[in-house]
This record gives sequence, C-alpha cells and structure tokens, in this order.
Amino acid sequence: MATILPFRAYRYAAKAGALANLATQPYDKITPEMQQRYLERSPYNFVRLALGPRRESDSPEDNVYTRAERHLEEWIGEGILVQDHEPAFYAYFQEFTLPDSGDKVTRKGFIGLGQIEDYANGVVFRHERTLLGPKKDRLELLRRTRTHIEQIFMLYSDPEFAIDGILDRAAGQTPEACVEDEYGAAHKLWRIGDPEATTEITRRMAGAKLLIADGHHRYETGLTYRDENPGLAAARFMIMTLVNMHSPGLKILATHRVVSGLDRLDVAEFARKAGSWFHAQRLESLGALKEEWASPKPDRMRIAVVAAGAEGILSLEKDRRPGELDVALAHDLLLNDALGIGDEAVREQKHLRYVRGLEAAAAEVFSGSAQLALLLEPVTVEQVADVSFSGGVMPQKSTDFYPKLLSGLALYRM
Repeated sequence: MATILPFRAYRYAAKAGALANLATQPYDKITPEMQQRYLERSPYNFVRLALGPRRESDSPEDNVYTRAERHLEEWIGEGILVQDHEPAFYAYFQEFTLPDSGDKVTRKGFIGLGQIEDYANGVVFRHERTLLGPKKDRLELLRRTRTHIEQIFMLYSDPEFAIDGILDRAAGQTPEACVEDEYGAAHKLWRIGDPEATTEITRRMAGAKLLIADGHHRYETGLTYRDENPGLAAARFMIMTLVNMHSPGLKILATHRVVSGLDRLDVAEFARKAGSWFHAQRLESLGALKEEWASPKPDRMRIAVVAAGAEGILSLEKDRRPGELDVALAHDLLLNDALGIGDEAVREQKHLRYVRGLEAAAAEVFSGSAQLALLLEPVTVEQVADVSFSGGVMPQKSTDFYPKLLSGLALYRM
C-alpha cells in the first residue's frame, strides 16, 4: 500500500527574489556552464544546495556538502526559505512545447511526501539500474543537510482521473509560483491545504503502485539513509512529484545513440549484419524517415541508422514480439553484435553518447563528429510499466520524460 501524505514544505520567500533567478534543472542535468550561469543569477540560487562548486582547497571540514549545509541553515535563518504553517499537497503543472512535433502540452502532477519502500514490497518499482558514484554523492549531501532537496518523479495509475480533478480545481486559482525555465517550459504551483482534498488524495493513493520515472539514484539514496537512521521516523519519507500515467500530458522522448571513436567502421558489413536481423530499406532523408514514422506501428520495431559515408538513411524494421523493446534490441544486436560495443563499454559510455532529437543526432554524423547514429522511436508509458511491474529493467537512457521537474520549488527537511 502506498502512503502519500501532505507536508509542510520549505519554499523560497518573496525576499529571495524572482524564482527565475533561483530555480534550476535537476542536479544531474546541470552542466558546468549551467552551474556557472546559475551561480551568477543570485546568491540564493538553488544550485548552491543541489550542486555547489568544488574547490581545490576542499577539506573534510569545508567542502561542497558542508557548504550546502551552511547555505541551507543560513537561508532558513534569514527567511530566504520559509516553512509552510500547515501540511499541504502542491499541484504542479508544466506547460511545454514538444521538441520535433511542436505540440503544446500540459503535464499535471502534485508534490507530496511518499513513504520509502523496499522494491521487494511490491509498492515502488524501478525501470533502471543505478550506479554507485551518483548514490555516494547524493548520500553525503543528504547526511549533511538532512533534507530531501529535490523531488523524485513518480507515476501512478488513475484511469478515472479522480485526482486530476482535484488538481484542476486548485489550478483554477492564481498560482503561488510561476516560472519559465531555460527550455521554455512554464512551471506553475498551487497549494492544496484543504483537509477534505488532502484526505481524498491520500485515500485514493493508498492502493497505488508507484513507478519511478526519474530519480532512481536519489530514491535508493533515500533507502540507504532510512536504513542508517532507523529511529528517525521522518527518514521513512521523501519528497515526490506524482503524475497519473494515463495523463495525456505525460510524454517520453527518444534518446538516440551516437557512436564515435571506433578504430574501424565497415558500413557495408554493418548493413549486411543488420539486414540479417531486420527488413532493411534506404530512405532519402530525415524528412522521409519522419514521414514514415508519423504513422505509429506498435506491432513493428523500427530503428534508423545514419552512417558516415553512406547515402541516405538505413531504415530497419521487424515484427515486435511480446515484451520486446526497440532500445534493448538496438543494444543487443546493433551495438553489441554488429559494432562490438558491449555492456561494459556502454556503462562507461565508451564510444557512445546519448542525444535528444533526430536532427541533432544525425547532425553529429553529418558534421563528422560521429561515425554512426542509431535513431529510435520513444518507448511508451505502457512499455515502461510492463517492464517495471514484471520486475525487469531497461537499458540506460531508455526513457527521457520531458520536461524535467524543476528544482527549488519545495524541500522536505527532516
């Protein structure tokens, strides 16, 4: 049984300045250039908590984690971050334009506290494996701050859209927070403090299974911290944004695979091998590929290949067997068997990079900075759920839930 509760969030006060100068992308999406830009925007920018700059003089007494702890304490003491007086949920809507298609979309969710559950309990499900490095980093930050500063992105099933109705009623008011991020997505927040509404949300969520969309490393960090602090009741919960998996605003983008640095790439031999597994045909251009993929074919697996020195686009198709995923087959057959890029090389991102957008991935090859690009259709929410609920995991970078949750909207301090 899922336990989802309202809570007294810490949020930026008006004296902190404009939210556009404070909020950030999630820590794992912040490049060094973005970090510097955030640091310059405000002395209270959230990056100082989530991903502060490292220094050559760092020591056990003064480092990125102790500085985050100090900033948090100072900001609370100065009234930069203020705790709400009463427990609440927070309706969180994201209005955005889909890359490639240009469609206008609104994703609806809500922020609350979720009880941390072992995977074996059958309440929370993952779809990715995690790496030790990011978990070690997030755990040290959690130990110092005793605060879940960023939200885990969770999916739940509500085909009747009952909770969405509660969120829509809240969204009929003026938002308490509204900010546009650097990718043009508008983020809006409404407080839901009415006890009748919060009780109804908790009741309806009680029977839900939760699927981690984004935040696997932070979730497992929360598990570790909970186990380290068995006497701390607050450590059994963490902050989550929960979105109905049936929502039309829930979108997953494809993450394409770009290959470079191979000692030798025989394009003709690669095409021959691919043709032994797939039905292959040549398309003249990306435009032709987009036209081909404009009509969904859920019973067919479709992968396209752009290769240096090859004319046009190699389009690969085959019948889809139950439970079979395009991205898994791309890794097993095309990367591993045809190109010799095995699991270890994939984990180390040796010869392999991940790119969003068909044009951007193909441009890597056309410009000469990559030897080959595997272009994929996005997985569906249903495919992610099928894999997760059956206990399976997907290859790294299989899903790109777009847009990302903005950091700095709400914090859970234990």
